[in-house]
Amino acid sequence: MTSLLTWLPFSFRSAPKSLGERGEIAAARFLKRAGYRIVTTRHRKRYGEIDIIAVDYSASSDTVVFVEVKTRRLDDTTQPAEAVDSARQRRLTHAGLAFLKGHGLLEYASRFDVIEVVWPENQKLPSIRHILDAFPAVGQGQMYS
Repeated sequence: MTSLLTWLPFSFRSAPKSLGERGEIAAARFLKRAGYRIVTTRHRKRYGEIDIIAVDYSASSDTVVFVEVKTRRLDDTTQPAEAVDSARQRRLTHAGLAFLKGHGLLEYASRFDVIEVVWPENQKLPSIRHILDAFPAVGQGQMYS
């Protein structure tokens, strides 16, 4: 019997994960080990995508955390967090506010974190840096206005 994979077009086969996807998986594992509960990943809505939405139980009160993950190779000259510019912060603010409103969570504390994942070529494990409260809510959709 012939394997199904031998006649399926290549585009239907499982492609290797991109660097960005691998970084998001590593970031989610990092957060879980740090005691966060992952609510969802790759949350896409009209306002944009939030890479990871989690709950931080170690904060003074339960905090909804919107996480932007930036992954780079070791030889990249820029810091991954530099890619989270003001336009990206504004989109994340709108998406975060929509999530909170849509789930009746406006009374909960929330924040925006950035996780930098730097993955050296031919290495199994990346280095990860978690930037807590990386930026305030910005733009017309400021969280509590």
